[in-house]
Amino acid sequence: MNSRGLGSQLKDSFPISELSSSTGAYGIQDTLRTGFTSLKNELLPTHALELSERNFQINQEKLDFSTLRNIQGLHAPLKLQMEYRAAKQVQRLPFLQSSNIALDSLKGNDDCIGFEDILNDPSQSEVMGEPHVMVEYSLGLL
Repeated sequence: MNSRGLGSQLKDSFPISELSSSTGAYGIQDTLRTGFTSLKNELLPTHALELSERNFQINQEKLDFSTLRNIQGLHAPLKLQMEYRAAKQVQRLPFLQSSNIALDSLKGNDDCIGFEDILNDPSQSEVMGEPHVMVEYSLGLL
């Protein structure tokens, strides 16, 4: 095989460092802590509306905050963002799923039933791991 053929094959391949965003001490992805990576999530959107749908909630919040600012003044969206930030900081231990009921109540999503409410069974979650290891990792002991 000549060098031109090898170069054309390597030009289209991805380097290993780009595939794993969180690498361990030896440059290998820590699959036990971070889970499996999906190259599909890192690719560009396949449809023109996909990007708009991904950012729908963010765009909706920006519109709500700008409307609230125009109606009530600058203090109202700042106070609401401060309450959102405080509600996001309240979490359970790292190995338990958090319901985020305070954040859902602030955003008005507590009375809506969505896909994640029915088919998001914590007992079937892939995030569950060894509790002691996960707490030590979150505290920076490992």
